[in-house]
Amino acid sequence: MEWSDVRLFLAIAREGTLGAAARSLGLTQPTMGRRLKALEEAVGHSLFQRTNDGFVLTTEGQVVFTHAERMEEEAIALERRIAGTGEGLSGPLRISCSDWFGIHVLSPLLSQFAALHPNVVVELLTDSRLLNLARREADLVFRIRPFADAEVVSRRLVHIPYGLYVPLAMADPIDGDGRSHGIITMDEAFGGMPDVAWLREHYPNASIVFRSNNRDVQARMCAGGIGMAVIPRLLGDANKDLRRVDVSVPPPGRDTWLGYHRDLRRLARLRALIDFIVERMPKFAFSSET
Repeated sequence: MEWSDVRLFLAIAREGTLGAAARSLGLTQPTMGRRLKALEEAVGHSLFQRTNDGFVLTTEGQVVFTHAERMEEEAIALERRIAGTGEGLSGPLRISCSDWFGIHVLSPLLSQFAALHPNVVVELLTDSRLLNLARREADLVFRIRPFADAEVVSRRLVHIPYGLYVPLAMADPIDGDGRSHGIITMDEAFGGMPDVAWLREHYPNASIVFRSNNRDVQARMCAGGIGMAVIPRLLGDANKDLRRVDVSVPPPGRDTWLGYHRDLRRLARLRALIDFIVERMPKFAFSSET
């Protein structure tokens, strides 16, 4: 069994369909089908049961899957170790962060970094998923929660204050009431966010008129006049169609953490990027002062 076949097998097991697995590996669906057939013939067992809902592992497939994951872990660990010895300021770097942070915070910094280090090719993924650093789904991740994995080197990067915003023509909501205002807030999957609880506590009689997990979308809907929203100060203060409400108790801000796998701590281009971002991050107007 070749390692390339193991990767193919794992992709099908995780994605559930040949089409999705093919896209994840950059192959065509017919190629995936031919290689899977050859793999099953080589091991002498059917590894998947074909159903209307997709591919489901057979008993033999479950056994192969357990060993294949261990093979993958070792292969990726080897890749990380080799990559972590890179001393030149060239090559790819994959970064993951939230959409608004990528657009409004990282993009200006990354453009400056690219001018200094044109041979470092940065790939920025703005995704709400927590990408796996051990699997090298990303080399550097920015997120609002500390990293718990012992294999991850992390640090608190910056505290970002949030504010309550309304459209320019809208009156301020009354703290403790809010019945005449609509609320623009996170979708239900992110209902545990601190700003969602703050809105419920301070404006219990306001009705929810719009939900989105995208802060830029929230800001645009607020500017459109349908209600109030809690968004990052960096985003809200820069929007000429929004007005920040002077509240006695401001909405809770969020810490942003950066993390990378410890095997990459000596990777020169990663170190250069982290140092660059850390050095220039305080220049952003993150002060909570009016």
